[in-house]
Amino acid sequence: MANLDSALKDAMTIDGAIGIALVDYTSGMTLGVAGGTPEIDLTVAAAGNTDVVRAKMRTIEMLKLNDDIEDMLITLGSQYHIIRPLNGSNGKGLFLYLMLSKTRSNLALARHRLRTIEEQLEL
Repeated sequence: MANLDSALKDAMTIDGAIGIALVDYTSGMTLGVAGGTPEIDLTVAAAGNTDVVRAKMRTIEMLKLNDDIEDMLITLGSQYHIIRPLNGSNGKGLFLYLMLSKTRSNLALARHRLRTIEEQLEL
């Protein structure tokens, strides 16, 4: 099991990682952050994605789908943004937000590593 700090540090070792945050999507509050760039305020970006998560959760509920979101991918010109809601009992209402450089990352491996980090995260 990993605590939040070690989980965020582990995520930053993913090839192409720019930044990672743990976010509460009910409040938009960032609970932990690592990485980022001077041009990108990771806290603002993470909080802004709470609307994306909430909208998808509402859609699943309205459609009465008996399923959970594994992850969501936003593809930009030079970056991948992966949003992974935590599905464990003590992670409800939280998501991991990972920013990756498109040219320096392997999307499949990054998704796999983020899933492993989520499974080992102890809050």
